Amino acid sequence: MNHAHQVYRSRREALLASMRARSGGGVALVPTAAEVARNRDSTFPYRHDSYFYYLTGFPEPEAVIALVADPEGDRHVLFCREKNEEREIWDGFRYGPDAAREIFGFDEAYPISELGETLPKIASDRPALFTPLGLFEPWDRRVTDLLNEVRARARTGVSAPEEIVDVRGVLDTMRLVKDEHELALMRRAGAISGAAHLRAMRATHPGMYEYQVEAELMHEFLREGAQAVAYSSIVASGPNACVLHYRENNRQMNDGDLLLIDAGCEYQGYASDITRTYPVNGRFTGAQKDVYEIVLAAQLACIDVVKPGVAFHDYHKVAERVLAQGFIDLGLIAGPLDEALEKGTYKQFYMHRAGHWLGMDVHDAGLYQVKGESMRLVPGMVLTVEPGAYIRAADNVPERFWNIGVRIEDDVVVTQDGCENLTPIAPKTVADIEAVVGR
Repeated sequence: MNHAHQVYRSRREALLASMRARSGGGVALVPTAAEVARNRDSTFPYRHDSYFYYLTGFPEPEAVIALVADPEGDRHVLFCREKNEEREIWDGFRYGPDAAREIFGFDEAYPISELGETLPKIASDRPALFTPLGLFEPWDRRVTDLLNEVRARARTGVSAPEEIVDVRGVLDTMRLVKDEHELALMRRAGAISGAAHLRAMRATHPGMYEYQVEAELMHEFLREGAQAVAYSSIVASGPNACVLHYRENNRQMNDGDLLLIDAGCEYQGYASDITRTYPVNGRFTGAQKDVYEIVLAAQLACIDVVKPGVAFHDYHKVAERVLAQGFIDLGLIAGPLDEALEKGTYKQFYMHRAGHWLGMDVHDAGLYQVKGESMRLVPGMVLTVEPGAYIRAADNVPERFWNIGVRIEDDVVVTQDGCENLTPIAPKTVADIEAVVGR
């Protein structure tokens, strides 16, 4: 077992300790995701379940882990596909139980075909069952069948778990603070994605189609070893930049348009999430620059307040204040600032939160508030910082601002005394952008 797989075992041990503290022990059962049919006999590229992978590092489908908190000693058990020469000729390498046990640091490993007969033994006489409830419908049925099977054996002197706990509660808390292994992967993901945005800027010129710019992003992602996009790339020019989740990416870009790109790769299971906005012809108009500078000022102000002890929602409030004052200065809304904030008039142009947790999932695991109180930031939390301004054509908007959509987004990790930007490679000042677009 190498160092990376020791990291996963340590996480499993932490989960077992949490199970003991909460329920006096029990068994945790966590499945990975199923393969998903795309059409006919083709499947989508396989993506593991994040909770399962967080505990195992095991990449194959058709796998389940069982973690047993036992007075006689904890057990780390993996169920996975058997070695199969014929299937491996067609579909590629499989670890098989024996190799998987040794490489991934499990105490025991069995063929997935033995899950049905083995689980009732593992789950008998356990005070609690920890499992993801409502994550996969077929798994929910299997858990119900398992409990009924153990209950049916009551006459043999065994008992079923009386307490059923959604294991994601514990795992969400664990996943919220990244360890050094995770941060190294996220730095790499951020570096790849930042380089991809830079490549896209250099390739852009009027007359191109949005999907041609998307191809530049994909080229860099794959060239640098990323396995996939972390989410569907948004490559939104002109009026499309005012559609928050624009996905068509098929418009031809015109001289004078702004281009908003929200794109990030997934690297070894970890997401990056970057947005940059720039003029297709490499030069901001006066109105575009005015709006852009307001959004950039808001983003930099937000980053400044991200530090340990600060409430998660504080940087969103900073974004609202800076953007609202900027909109007042441009004559887009009426002042004074406190009145604009109270009435929410700024929401015509800024209608989303300033960021979210980031990790194995783009909108990552973890609560944002507990019992009405905002989560406090601690070192190791990773979050996006992404204020924006989206000015659609409207009767109350001067025409020079119509169809200007700007968002600027970076990924930051909370450090001991502030935060570290994981995505600094992509240019974001006006001068730096104008120096590289189309060059």
